[in-house]
Amino acid sequence: MLILLPIILYLFLMLGVAWKVNKIKNNGEVNFMEEYFIGSRNMGGFVLAMTIIATYIGASSFIGGPGVAYKLGLGWVLLACIQTPTAFLTLGILGKRLAIISRKIGGLTITDLLRARYKNDIVVILGSVIMLVFFIGTVVANFVGGARLFESVTGLPYIVGLIIFSFVIITYTTIGGFRAVALTDAIQGGVMLIASGILFVTLLKTGGGMENIMRTIEHTNPALLTPDSGGAIAKPFILSFWMLVGVAILGLPATSVRCMGFKDSKSMHNAMIIGTSVVGILMLIMHLIGVMGVAILPGITIGDKIIPTLAISKLHPILAGVFIGGPLAAIMSTVDSFLILSSATIVKDLYINYINPNPGDRKIKKLSLFTSLFIGIIVFLLSLDPPDLLVWINLFALAGQEAAFFCPIIMGLYWKRANALGAISSMIFGVASYIYFSVFKITFSGLHQIVPVIIMSLIVFILGSLFGEKPDDETIDIFFNL
Repeated sequence: MLILLPIILYLFLMLGVAWKVNKIKNNGEVNFMEEYFIGSRNMGGFVLAMTIIATYIGASSFIGGPGVAYKLGLGWVLLACIQTPTAFLTLGILGKRLAIISRKIGGLTITDLLRARYKNDIVVILGSVIMLVFFIGTVVANFVGGARLFESVTGLPYIVGLIIFSFVIITYTTIGGFRAVALTDAIQGGVMLIASGILFVTLLKTGGGMENIMRTIEHTNPALLTPDSGGAIAKPFILSFWMLVGVAILGLPATSVRCMGFKDSKSMHNAMIIGTSVVGILMLIMHLIGVMGVAILPGITIGDKIIPTLAISKLHPILAGVFIGGPLAAIMSTVDSFLILSSATIVKDLYINYINPNPGDRKIKKLSLFTSLFIGIIVFLLSLDPPDLLVWINLFALAGQEAAFFCPIIMGLYWKRANALGAISSMIFGVASYIYFSVFKITFSGLHQIVPVIIMSLIVFILGSLFGEKPDDETIDIFFNL
């Protein structure tokens, strides 16, 4: 059970961060809502970079992606590296504008931004509901993934893994708020780097060096060393990836909201460099490990098992425990971000706007804490026996958010004529068409469904905005006189 030791220490560290942060939140010198939901806009460059990375990188980058690389070879490594400019694109295109505008309007969430830009209740309510549906589906799937990883590594029952995993995340998110989420994300980003580095170096030694490993793969299946995996990766699919995990990530509320929380422009510029470097290293190393597994541990039939199997079979139990902290960190950092955003959506975007516009500080504090706890418990209960519907929703979570929010966020920030009719039309059309195309497996020239959906949503947005009323002068002044 040596493997458990680093995992337990790591989980206690997460709780310790939340306990420390809780003192800041309750010292009476900070605005509770600004502190709980956006960390008092005080993130430095390193924390900002790590929290964007850790929120974006989930179990798929540590388990699923390398598993596919094990099956498809170096072509999938090249494809995964398309995600390298994630932090650069998010901060470079959205960072400065979102930071300035959110301070002008006192905004704490992406919905605050949409409300100030479009001044329409349907945009706010529709956006909030879409976010909650996709957020909860994502969190449940990650809870299940984290518990199953815990189960496969430690041998303990699924329910034990689920209880431990859920208890730690719900506790530190509930009592620590956004600052605890951002700080734990930063630690978790570091753990991911260390974990992937340990396994990569170990496998390199085990396989007798990279050249020897590649020669072994060449003898086994030379197609695994070609850019398109011998035709297994179609060109339209490669082009689609540039949209799905490239440009369209600007429509993800969980990463976009980070642009509201950094301290100054120096922090943003540092985060762009750090974030791009770290994502590039992580994507390259983890997916290369998947390919190296072909030479070192051939014959694995289920790709998802290659990383845990390599870690357990090739590392000392203590180091294996440290490594397992990597994928656990990736899962936890995704879950905590979606939990705090779900809480912000209910408390800030719906309760205060439509039920009780002037609640006292004490009531807001209680409501925020209990909402985070309540969502955590609901997600835990759903994870006990996840229904197919929620798993299905999770499959649409990433592209679904992009389909709903890409046009309202980007066009709202960069096109003066953008208005509520355009935003509502594109949100409804984007989500409905993406689900329709996906369910009935409708594709266009072999492209992933998100490509035509984003293009058509953009056209719908422009047409809707041209038919709708022009934004008033006050809105134009807030959003374009920066």
